[in-house]
Amino acid sequence: MDFRWLGRIGYPEGLALQNDLVNQRQRGEIGDTLLCLEHNPVYTIGRTRDRSSLLDPENLPYPVVETNRGGQATFHGPGQLVGYLILDLSAYGKDLHTYLRQIESFLIDFSTDFGIETTRREGLTGVWVENRKLASIGVGVRKWVSMHGFGINISRDLSGYEAIVPCGISDVVMTSISQESNIELSVEQAALRISPLVESALNDLRVA
Repeated sequence: MDFRWLGRIGYPEGLALQNDLVNQRQRGEIGDTLLCLEHNPVYTIGRTRDRSSLLDPENLPYPVVETNRGGQATFHGPGQLVGYLILDLSAYGKDLHTYLRQIESFLIDFSTDFGIETTRREGLTGVWVENRKLASIGVGVRKWVSMHGFGINISRDLSGYEAIVPCGISDVVMTSISQESNIELSVEQAALRISPLVESALNDLRVA
């Protein structure tokens, strides 16, 4: 798998790059690719008429972008590791449910490295520490090539979530690696640590 650390970029730039890479992957010009980055502050929401997860749409502190993943509003910003997976899912069984569970699996393994005991919650996609949400997942697929992926909070500053109902889940409390472990690390350090876990988890899923 090709791993790329992009640093901090705007959401539109990240989306444009994903679209280009999806087209290249569909044509067989590149292999499976993991993009790791952090975004300038932005709220994203899936294509849905229900925008109740944006608490006060006219007075949000950061821009809102509608995107082609599933789900309600979430926040991306500095201090959060975002991973975009450009994969040909034909090699991984063409099973979106299993694919989502595998993303959860490597995020759980990553959190365990910091001594954090994480779980899944029945009926909800993502990774949790008790009732606190640590990581969010949203994917899009075009002709069985995936895009989007995961966002896992690294730093202690979670103020960007205060203007939304994260992922449309009422009473959710967001948390981060630093809050739960008292270990401080940069998003780049987190990216370098998670990339081999992503590759290992996907190798386990690969169809022979």
